[in-house]
Amino acid sequence: MKIKDRPEFRDKPKPLCFGPDATAMTAVTAMTERNVGSVMIVDDYEKLIGVVTERDVMKRLVGAKRDPETTTLREIMTAKPRAAKADDDLIEWMRVMSNERFRRLPIVDDQGRVVSIMTQGDFVSYTWPNLLHQAREVTRTTVGRNYQILLVAGSVAAYTLILIVVLASFFGAEA
Repeated sequence: MKIKDRPEFRDKPKPLCFGPDATAMTAVTAMTERNVGSVMIVDDYEKLIGVVTERDVMKRLVGAKRDPETTTLREIMTAKPRAAKADDDLIEWMRVMSNERFRRLPIVDDQGRVVSIMTQGDFVSYTWPNLLHQAREVTRTTVGRNYQILLVAGSVAAYTLILIVVLASFFGAEA
């Protein structure tokens, strides 16, 4: 499946984009207002050159005790981030994001301009129905294959339960 085939790709608004000389405070304010976890850093031609995430803000701004009013995004951004195209394979990018431990994947057009961003959460929404289907199939296959064992185990359990009830009533009647 291609990234562009997912409803999450089609339905998302364009990501927040800022130039590298915008201040960290400007970006954090916009991130807060839109309730998003990252901003894309673009050059004068709108081409992706970096990403600033909540983690970048914590580590490179707050943790470094820098002034958000004077620190530029260029100073705290992750430069040259991995980026996908809308026609790329979704499963392949899920693997890359998991292996390389990043949670936000900018989607760019042929000129390198940001058109969307996919997050791990978007990918989870893709995999969740598939995981439920696989769990159902494994259960159905396992139970079907082990029907005789389950029948014997169930019979032994029922016999044991009956024996306990009979013995309890027998010893209960003597007392």
